[in-house]
Amino acid sequence: MPSGSPFAKLPGGLPPGRLIEPDEDYADDPTWSGHDAIWVSDEQVPEVAPLWRRLYASRAETGLYPLLLEGLDGEPDRPWHVGELGPAPVGTIDVLTAGGVLRRFWDAIAPDDEDEEEPFPGLPDGMWAGLAEPGEGSRDPDAAALELVEVLASVKGWLLGLVPAARGADALTLAGWDGPCNHTNHTQEISAVLRSWEDRFGVRVVSVGFATLQVSVAAPPVTYDHALRVAAEHHAFCPDNIWQGGGSAEEYAKGLIGADQWSFWWD
Repeated sequence: MPSGSPFAKLPGGLPPGRLIEPDEDYADDPTWSGHDAIWVSDEQVPEVAPLWRRLYASRAETGLYPLLLEGLDGEPDRPWHVGELGPAPVGTIDVLTAGGVLRRFWDAIAPDDEDEEEPFPGLPDGMWAGLAEPGEGSRDPDAAALELVEVLASVKGWLLGLVPAARGADALTLAGWDGPCNHTNHTQEISAVLRSWEDRFGVRVVSVGFATLQVSVAAPPVTYDHALRVAAEHHAFCPDNIWQGGGSAEEYAKGLIGADQWSFWWD
């Protein structure tokens, strides 16, 4: 059960914003009633990249992880400003493993025997083959995250969010984001996979939309065979990336080679 307020002393220099309490219609855990899950700016923040950089650099001191946020097209107050959030404690992530989560996801989307769909390329009979090997690279993950923020901030406006989380993977669960609800009702499963990607590929969570997610990648796959294994993880994690991406799994894997950002969208 939440106790105290991690927002008791917000960092200085923030734009106008508000603390968001989960709406009781969305919060699955009643212990969160009356407790704030996230701070969100009232409006899109001009020149957000320098502010994000400062907040990211001080996250260990403040205990708050910064996110670029956007709302639903046509209903920009959703989900952030209306509290369409269902937070869960970090302990619900701790009991999960990325391998176990991805295998369950994989089995749930695997074609039936009668289905004419071809098995995932490179995997025997389309069976789950386990986690891909870690990426190889010496890039600083934090520098890669900042570079992505600079790119994203240069092309559109963003709300700013602050979540009391030690790492970006955990921020999604603790904020109560429910973007992949048509794929999983348990955001902690998404967080468990992201924790593993943080460790294996230098991933950092940067932006979150109503049902979208963008992460920076410091150590992406650099060979096709490795990228195909990573693509299989993406397929389990967010099947819409391939199902509705307009291309094949092979083309998707080629796009992961050397890619410094990964984007996900759940229908």
